[in-house]
Amino acid sequence: MIKPYAVSSLPPNQLAELTRLMIEEVKEAAVFFLDPNGVIESWNSAAEQIKGFTAEDAIGSHLSLLYTDEDKALGWADHNLHEALINGFFREERWRQRKDGSVFWARVLLTALRNEAGEHIGFSKITLDLTEHKLLERCVKEKEETRRVLSAANAGTWTWHPEKGQMDVCKNFLSLLGHTGDDATITFVQWLNFIHPDQRNVVKDQLESAYAGAHRDSVHIEMLMHEKGGTYRWFAARAEWHQERPSDPYMLQGVNIDIQELKTIGEERQQANERLRAEDVRKNEFLAMLAHELRNPLAPISAGADVLALVRQDEERVRKIGEIISRQATHMTNLINDLLDVSRVTRGLAELENKTLDVRHVVPDAVEQANPLIQSKHHHLTLHIAPQTALVRGDKKRLVQVVANLLNNAAKYTPEGGNIALRIEVQEWHVILEATDDGIGMEPELLDHVFDLFAQAERSSDRSSGGLGLGLALVKSIVEMHGGKVSAASEGIGNGSRVTVVLPRIHQNLEAPVEHGGGHPLQDGSHLKILVVDDNVDAAAMLSMILEASGHQVAAENEARRALERASREAPDVCLLDIGLPEMDGHELARRLRAQPTTANAVLIAVTGYGQKNDREKALAAGFDHHFTKPVDVKKLSLILSEISLSK
Repeated sequence: MIKPYAVSSLPPNQLAELTRLMIEEVKEAAVFFLDPNGVIESWNSAAEQIKGFTAEDAIGSHLSLLYTDEDKALGWADHNLHEALINGFFREERWRQRKDGSVFWARVLLTALRNEAGEHIGFSKITLDLTEHKLLERCVKEKEETRRVLSAANAGTWTWHPEKGQMDVCKNFLSLLGHTGDDATITFVQWLNFIHPDQRNVVKDQLESAYAGAHRDSVHIEMLMHEKGGTYRWFAARAEWHQERPSDPYMLQGVNIDIQELKTIGEERQQANERLRAEDVRKNEFLAMLAHELRNPLAPISAGADVLALVRQDEERVRKIGEIISRQATHMTNLINDLLDVSRVTRGLAELENKTLDVRHVVPDAVEQANPLIQSKHHHLTLHIAPQTALVRGDKKRLVQVVANLLNNAAKYTPEGGNIALRIEVQEWHVILEATDDGIGMEPELLDHVFDLFAQAERSSDRSSGGLGLGLALVKSIVEMHGGKVSAASEGIGNGSRVTVVLPRIHQNLEAPVEHGGGHPLQDGSHLKILVVDDNVDAAAMLSMILEASGHQVAAENEARRALERASREAPDVCLLDIGLPEMDGHELARRLRAQPTTANAVLIAVTGYGQKNDREKALAAGFDHHFTKPVDVKKLSLILSEISLSK
C-alpha cells in the first residue's frame, strides 16, 4: 500500500510532477513502473543509459525484455514478479543483458504496489549498475587466489617496463627472497642486483636483446638470485611480451619459480649416475677377471680327466694327476666361497658368534692360512705383537678371516722377496691391527675406493697370485660388524701400503675361549652304512668313492623314489641327500625318510649348492641334522661321521 508523502498537502498534479522529475533526475539507478502483468509503463533516462533500451523500446514491453536469453528460457521474469507479489518485494544481484547483448551486474529491487484499498496496481523496479564494483571485487579475489597459487608453487611475478626502466614486483616475488612488504615498483638496476654477479650481465643482455628483437621473443632463464640472508637460490624465469593497447609500449610479464630443490636433486642424480657408471665399469672388469680366474683351475682339471683315461694303469701318474685336480678344485671352491661370503657379509646376512677373545690368539691361524702364498713368493713376514692382552668382543673365525685377508692382500701385491709386517697394538680403548708391505703401493685415486666391491681389480694387471680381489671389501664389512673401522694408506706407486684395523677394546681380564682342533680324518671313523642320493651321476659316484676309501659301506642312487625304496630295505645309518632332485626334492625325501620306521633315526645330511641362512633353516625344518654346501668339506664331514660312529 502506498504511504502518503510528507508533502501530501501539495495538489495532486503538482505532487505527481515532482515525483516524475525526481525519478527522471536519478542518474545512478534505473527506475520504472510496471502494470500488474509486468508490462513496462514508465522508463527514466538512467534506465536508458544503463540498459540501452529507449523509452520507445521499453514502454509497452514485458519485463522479460531486460533478461538474458537463458533467464528468459527459465521464465525468470515471471518468477521474480510472483515472488514480489507474494512477499511484497524481491531483491537479487545478477547479470542482466543490455540491448546490444552485453551484460552488466545489476542489483535489483522489485516492489509490489497496492492502493489504499489493498488492491494490486503494479510494480516498481529499481536497478543499480554495480559492474565496476563486481569487477573490482573479482579482481581482488583473483589477485588473492593468484597469490595463494604463487605461494604454493614457490613463485613470484614481475613486469618489466623497458621504456620506464622499472620493474613491478609482487609480494610473493619479494617474500621468496626473504623480504617483507607488499607489491612494489623498483628500478631495473635494482632488480638486476638480486641476481648473482656472475650471471647479472648475461641476464641483462638477454632481456635487452629480447626487447630489441623484431618478434619480441619470449624469455626463458635459469639464474641464481640473492636471498636476504646472504645465500643464493636457483630460479627459473619465464616471461612473455604484452601490450595493454596497440598504441602502448611493450612490457615483459614474467614469473620466477624456485627450482633450488630440483637443481639439487638433479645434481645429486647426476653424481649418482656417474657413480653407477663407474661401478658398472668395475663390475664388468670384475666379471672378466672372474671368468679368467674360474677358467684357470678348469683347464688342469679337464686335462687331468683326459689324461686319467689314458694312463689308468700308471699309479704314480694317476696320483699326481689326482693331486693336481684336488688342488685346482680346492682353488675353485675357495673362489666360489669368497663370492658367497662377500655377498652374505656385505648384505648383513652373516651372523657373528661373538665371544670375548684375545686378538693375539687370532694371529697363528691367520698366518697359517696366508703362509702358503707368502712362502711361494719368498716374502719375509715380521710379527710385532703387543705383550699385554688385546681383548675384544668378536667372532674368532671372522677375525681370522680379516687378518688372513690383510696378509694375503699384502703378499699378492708385493713383488717376490718383499717384506710384510703385522703389528698388534693395545691402546686404552682400542686394539689396533696393522698390516704393512713394501709392495707396489696405491695411487691416491684408488685409496678412495680400495674397500669397494670390484675396485681392487684396477690395482694391478698382474693376476698371477689369483683371487678375486674381494678381500678388502670383506675386511671392511666384517670389521664394521664388530663395531670397528678400517683405513688404507700409501705413499704412492712403488712405496708400499698400510691397512689399519681399529677394534673396540674390552677391559676384562678374561681368558680367550679355548679353540678345538681340526676334525678326524675319514679313515679314523668306524664303518657306517651310508646312502648317497644325487641326480648328478658323477657327483654321486665321486662322493661314494671318497666314503668307500674310508671303509664305509656306501650305496648311491640318482632318483628320489628309488632311494626311498632302497633305504626302506637296507636301513642306512647316514643319508647324504642332494636338495635339487627332480620330481621329489631333497626336503620332501627327508620328510618321507623320517616317516619310515627303518630310517626314522638315521642321520640326514643335506648336500646343496645353496648355502644362505634361509636354505639351512628350510633344511633343518624338513628333518635334516646337518647342512653342507657343495663341494662337501671333507674334513668337516669326517668329524661328523666320526661322532656318529662313536655314538653307535
